Amino acid sequence: MGAGQLIKAHRDEILRVAASHGAGNVLLFGSVARGEDTAESDVDFLVDVTGDTTPWFPASLVADLEQLLGQRVQVVIRRSLSPLIRDAVLREAVPL
Repeated sequence: MGAGQLIKAHRDEILRVAASHGAGNVLLFGSVARGEDTAESDVDFLVDVTGDTTPWFPASLVADLEQLLGQRVQVVIRRSLSPLIRDAVLREAVPL
């Protein structure tokens, strides 16, 4: 099963795991969102975080998503996006 199909199959669980870590408005970006992923691709999620957080997102969310999906995962907080890549990321980002 490709990453795109995997995301669709586990959509509700992904959203539930993200919410349990204080993340909302979960978007997919990167090669999986563009339909260009390969077996080596990771899954890139863009999230908004509610409440106070440190500049580093909790590693436990990444670990939980990797366990759920069986693939490498990257989580990026929307407000921490570099202005240099913000427009490109937001242009390709798609809601789950």
